[in-house]
Amino acid sequence: MEKAFLAAWAAARAEAAALGIRMRPVPPEEAVRTARRCLSGRRLSDGFQALAARGRLDLSLEALVVNKAYTALFSDEEANEALTRLLEAGYRFSPSAPSRKNR
Repeated sequence: MEKAFLAAWAAARAEAAALGIRMRPVPPEEAVRTARRCLSGRRLSDGFQALAARGRLDLSLEALVVNKAYTALFSDEEANEALTRLLEAGYRFSPSAPSRKNR
């Protein structure tokens, strides 16, 4: 599951980069630890804010964290923080899967 999360986060970061959104590189061996650290406070990252401005929160770390495929990697508190950030930013979820656009 961790390898799949790493691949998904790398793919999301690459897609964000293609949109001109710069995100700090994360070494694969530190990815889950880094994700947990990012979710430990209430401060929004510059990347999250840039993705929100472009309507692409589907590419955010927070969207990955609440994805059912990866929730076992994170605590309830971390998942709740990710969900709160997404909802406060206006992210909409479709009934079957996380939304591909922030509307």
